[in-house]
Amino acid sequence: MRELVAIDVDRSAAVLAILKRVWDDGNAALIIDQRLPPPAKSDLVNQLGVHRVATSGDIHDLPGTQEPMRDDDALVLATSGTSGSPKGVVHTHASLRAASLATSAALGCGAESHWLACLPLAHIGGFGVITRAWHTGSRLTVLDGFDAEVVGNSEATHVSLVSTVLQRINPARFSRILLGGATPPSDLPANVTTTYGLTESCGGVVYNRQPIPGVEVAIGDEGEVLLRGPMLMSRYRNANGSVAHPIDADGWLHTNDIGAISDGLLSVSGRRGDLIITGGENVWPDVVEERLRTHPDIDDCAVAGVADAEWGQAVTAWVVARPGTKPALEELRDHVSETLPRFAAPRRVIYVESLPRTALGKIVRVALVSTLAD
Repeated sequence: MRELVAIDVDRSAAVLAILKRVWDDGNAALIIDQRLPPPAKSDLVNQLGVHRVATSGDIHDLPGTQEPMRDDDALVLATSGTSGSPKGVVHTHASLRAASLATSAALGCGAESHWLACLPLAHIGGFGVITRAWHTGSRLTVLDGFDAEVVGNSEATHVSLVSTVLQRINPARFSRILLGGATPPSDLPANVTTTYGLTESCGGVVYNRQPIPGVEVAIGDEGEVLLRGPMLMSRYRNANGSVAHPIDADGWLHTNDIGAISDGLLSVSGRRGDLIITGGENVWPDVVEERLRTHPDIDDCAVAGVADAEWGQAVTAWVVARPGTKPALEELRDHVSETLPRFAAPRRVIYVESLPRTALGKIVRVALVSTLAD
């Protein structure tokens, strides 16, 4: 029987050594995010049907009758869970290989490259660097986490980063930077390639708004972005089996993102559930956030809709202001209204010291809204 082995160690080198052993034994792996507290790790192991847990010193069996893994299953990734409980996304050796080779073809790089892995290996943005290097025979350096000084002094030529850490290094240091996660800044260097994708698509499959080799992009009902290609997930895995499969009979992955294609370029407005409907008008939070970040007194911000008796939803902004500043609501409304309709301007501003983000830098809007209900 093929099993799912959870890898629960804090050193990246140890993770890779155990991963190779798991794969050599014909099993699949789940890498546990080391930032999770013990109860959350336990819940994840139970929810995703893990058979054994590997630590730095041992591999021990878990009780129960968990569903076996299938022959080509390689990896189970827990989704970032920006809007609910994580799901286990199952990828096969074939989908990992397809993603690695398509990415390398899109970038025009191969064995001569030197990849640096510095994002969490429990997420596809970090793990994808590993398989990319392994499948192309590239040199690989793996760090235990992001360290600006170490990354900045690395001999690597290629790296995957997120927007929140890009600003901490000199990007000219690398030949190519793949940038995923949160919305990228507007002034990107020429050597930065923006990526769009999901855990379900084995990471980025649209580079600089264009699909990489082997990937098809379409717009479905109500403007939903659809993806098709050999790197798509096999299925979801969870304890109760209640999660619907997101790939339809024609092989299209339903992303739940809303977007449009113009002149072959994909534009993504945001997650379907993030759309704010205020006074009958549609407002995408990403667009408002991008405008707010251009205000000289704002370091960071997040926007979401909050239930409101008058407007249905009120556009609300959580703002991290620069030290010694706190711009007034009307000032921020005027700033937004210079480039967006007045109805998109926030009706409420909440000042915070930091924003909840996933490991890949995505804002967890549901966590912000839930604080108002407490």
